Amino acid sequence: MLTQSEKAHAFRALHQRDKAFIIPNPWDAGTARLLAHIGFEALATTSAGYAFSAGKPDHGVGRDAMLQHVAAIAAAVDLPVSGDLENGYSDSPSDVAQTVVLAAAAGLVGCSIEDDSGRADNPIYEIHLAAERVQAAAEAAHALSFPFTLTARAENYLHGRADLGNTIKRLQAYQEAGADVLYAPGLIRKEDIAVVIRSVDRPVNVLAGLGDPPLDLATLSELGARRISVGGSLSRAALGAFFRAAHEMRDYGTFTFTKDAASGRDLNQIFARSEKQG
Repeated sequence: MLTQSEKAHAFRALHQRDKAFIIPNPWDAGTARLLAHIGFEALATTSAGYAFSAGKPDHGVGRDAMLQHVAAIAAAVDLPVSGDLENGYSDSPSDVAQTVVLAAAAGLVGCSIEDDSGRADNPIYEIHLAAERVQAAAEAAHALSFPFTLTARAENYLHGRADLGNTIKRLQAYQEAGADVLYAPGLIRKEDIAVVIRSVDRPVNVLAGLGDPPLDLATLSELGARRISVGGSLSRAALGAFFRAAHEMRDYGTFTFTKDAASGRDLNQIFARSEKQG
């Protein structure tokens, strides 16, 4: 088993490669172990995926429950795990810093903090406060005994604010505030992604799966992205299969969905092996 410090150094090194790596997003310990079994090198939690599994909407889970959740995922695998910690669960920079400290104590080697205020009438923090929050988080992260990787997120595009100039200005402010990785989820056009990457000097995470067709790993890597995540997409893909199966049973009384189901024997073997390795 790797120590937390070893995981942290391995995670930081992934961002220094000359090509992008995929960091998929499990929503519980089981899916984390399956992704580790498949061979991914690092994982990131998904706040939306966990909320859906708990029967709650995205952003419907508080800090204490989320920290317990990410701790369970971090303990389930011998891989670096970064946590989706939403807006740090507070407007206050000092509270956001405390969230980072608690995240490290929970076993994470990185986390993301976003500038989404959680308010429907004013969903994005004013840029100066947003940067202060990132600075507080970065100072807490960089005071730890291992290289905790802080990702700062600019959420404009997820709230219908397709303002590339403001998004870049925010990412540059978060870079100056000390963020290790930058992330603007919701970007779709190759040209926009390329401009963002050229405008900053930190590794950039890109949310994959958007656009028709979605940009693939090779294309995003050529654009200069260093990390590719999928957010809640794996969770929603699983729930999509669940809905189709449930509607088939209710509407037609048939059970053909079982032909596409994962093998119970295979799952038992994978989980038994992962328990032994843990």
